[in-house]
Amino acid sequence: MSIKVGLIGPHDSLQIVREYLQKTNDFTCSTFTCIDEQDLEKYVLPQKSQMDLWLCTGPITYKIVQEWGKLEAPILHIQIHGTALYSLLLKIAYTHGVTADQISFDAITKEDVLIALQQVGMTEHAPRVKSDTFDFEPLIQFHRTCFEQGLSKVAITGHPIDAILREEGIPAYRIFPTEISMESAVSEMRRVYETLQFKKSQIAVQIIEYDVVMHEQDTTALTTQHLHDVERQFMQQLMPYVKQVQGSILTIGFGRYAIFSTRGFLQDATENFSQKAEVSSLPVQQLEDLTCGIGIGRSAQEAEVNAWHALMQSRTNGKGSWMVCFDDRSMTGPLGEAQQLTYSYSSQQIEAIRQKTSLSAVTLQKLSSIIHKRGTEQFSANELAQYLQMTPRSARRILNELEMTGLAKVVAEESPRQTGRPRKIYQLQLND
Repeated sequence: MSIKVGLIGPHDSLQIVREYLQKTNDFTCSTFTCIDEQDLEKYVLPQKSQMDLWLCTGPITYKIVQEWGKLEAPILHIQIHGTALYSLLLKIAYTHGVTADQISFDAITKEDVLIALQQVGMTEHAPRVKSDTFDFEPLIQFHRTCFEQGLSKVAITGHPIDAILREEGIPAYRIFPTEISMESAVSEMRRVYETLQFKKSQIAVQIIEYDVVMHEQDTTALTTQHLHDVERQFMQQLMPYVKQVQGSILTIGFGRYAIFSTRGFLQDATENFSQKAEVSSLPVQQLEDLTCGIGIGRSAQEAEVNAWHALMQSRTNGKGSWMVCFDDRSMTGPLGEAQQLTYSYSSQQIEAIRQKTSLSAVTLQKLSSIIHKRGTEQFSANELAQYLQMTPRSARRILNELEMTGLAKVVAEESPRQTGRPRKIYQLQLND
């Protein structure tokens, strides 16, 4: 087994982690020297699909990667344990004769510093700590200010800024991952990888609907036997795709087919459930009219039930829509759409709201997902219509009903660019 790991971080810590991982026999490493989002765009993004896991060399790099948000594989990071501090504190105490409250720290939370100090009986006043930013200039200024004002005599940093600080006359020390922290990260990577492999082997059922009658040009010649011939021909056209996903196909109704496969193969075929699968053996027009529901489950029965849930939502979205329902009862889709949403169709909170309105649980879950995705609860009818893929009139009806039940309120109005009535801006209150 060889787990492909992408290492992300400053060059100095990357070298230490890479050397440690080379001692193991189950990791293949690729290193990416990155300290900001520009580096991630340039070096990591082109390789993002090549890695099983991503490992950040520290919590700050991890925070940068998380906020960047463009990696799909699991992201882990090496934590800064107290042992990483102890050796530095001993060295600093011996070299400079200072106590912990005369040191400025970054990259570690104040709570973590205090815990580490208390564990070795160091009970001085709380040290100066800055952990709310990963921008170099504010961090350099923080250590500079502490030193110039006499609040600190030494700086400990988790960033490659120690050389800059030393050039300014500030004694600075770089904190690096320890073997204990790297060993802990390796154990977690192995556990996460095993979980991923288990997930990939889960059963997946794909239910496809296709109206064979609509695509028959000579409708006067239609007979039951002819339709069965057409359907059998269509099924044969699906076979290359069925082989691609290592599945088996079954006719479950006229123009309706079930393909049994595994999560891993369908995940690959749909680019991690973000795009419709390429069924290259079908004409473009036929492919555009395929309506599909994919279900993932821990058993064949659960996967099939979830596939029907996904298919019903695909029908609601319209012909040609693809949706996926996972084993945790979350739904994602429509695949291939710019406004793809992920939401759960099982929620006590949503069910409680549903009982107050005539809106379906799925619609309410979509609203909740949109709020989470946009990071705001404020919408106009036009904006909501775009996300829900419906007319502004239908979106307005939803907002009006939520307003009547106290689940939304008008907070502003905006004037249209051309003539017309001002547009109301609603604030949804689904989480109250």
